[in-house]
Amino acid sequence: MRTSAIIVAAGSGRRLGAGQPKAFVSLGGRTLLARSLATVAALRELFEVVITVPPGMETEARAEARRAGMTIPVKITAGGIERQDSVRIALSLTSAESDLVVIHDAARPFASPALFERCIEAAARCGGAIAAIPVADTLKRVEKNMIEATLPRAGLYQAQTPQAFRRRLLIDAHERARAAGITATDDADLVERLGQRVEIVEAAALNLKITTRSDLQIAEAIAATLEKQETP
Repeated sequence: MRTSAIIVAAGSGRRLGAGQPKAFVSLGGRTLLARSLATVAALRELFEVVITVPPGMETEARAEARRAGMTIPVKITAGGIERQDSVRIALSLTSAESDLVVIHDAARPFASPALFERCIEAAARCGGAIAAIPVADTLKRVEKNMIEATLPRAGLYQAQTPQAFRRRLLIDAHERARAAGITATDDADLVERLGQRVEIVEAAALNLKITTRSDLQIAEAIAATLEKQETP
């Protein structure tokens, strides 16, 4: 099935405090965006990539795509105010010939090609699939800094990206959400609201999302370890 990729790289990175958009922060000598692009460049299923970036960063994103060695068409667009807006904008630029769309946040630099492939395969089979990990910690519901209840964690997962869906299904989900004024941080949420079941593809904690300075420090340690493993 023909597959388009959307790389969401439009975040400001305010909580990271790097003084520049998050996707353009360097990690082990490569930007977060470059790492995601290098991963999708290795996928044989893809025939195009759409990248959303902060307004004014289109030229920089094009340079990152060249450095990543992209050999398939790359479309670059300014993102929206919310993540959901950015995905909707990018989705409108995907080819009508695409059967599937796989979405990934550039803030997750360690997602592997194999994880992408598993999500794409599952979406082709059942309509939608997301990378996720089982919740490992005890969960507490809190009110005014006081614990109200301890929640059972059995059957609970933390959603990650990549997330893959049939293109028409994802377009319908975004159109209905916009018409109803619904905002979600997760594309699977919008698809679920249509009554569509979404499959879990178990990932790993290594596929962390970089949001804060502490996250970046952890990612730098991981990147250094991976580089040593790859060095002969």
